[in-house]
Amino acid sequence: MYEVAKGFVAKTKIVFIKTLDKSEWENSFLAKGNLTDEVKVLKGQSGKDIIVYGGSSFVSALIKEQLIDEYHLFINPGVLGKGWRIFDHLENWQQLQLKKSMVYDCGIVLHCYEPKQMRGGFMV
Repeated sequence: MYEVAKGFVAKTKIVFIKTLDKSEWENSFLAKGNLTDEVKVLKGQSGKDIIVYGGSSFVSALIKEQLIDEYHLFINPGVLGKGWRIFDHLENWQQLQLKKSMVYDCGIVLHCYEPKQMRGGFMV
């Protein structure tokens, strides 16, 4: 786990927050502007993929603005109850296309989807 933690600390992290003026976390930067604008700037930069770790309201905002290119949805065999719903703020129907599924020994299933794009008013 130490090697995993070292790798995570070494990665660049963008923290979307309006209440802090400075981050003490190594290799982290604050994004304090408009969410959509900030994410579009990040996506326009060269480099590797962006991975989002955040609360349901943050992820919901990204979904609503169609800023997610790929979803990794985990199905955990444990039952929690109501839970948090990330698609609550979606205003329009959005079709997803399954790219792959993986089953782990612990029983968790991962489904990877990407949004289907509209072309000429039709989903492709």
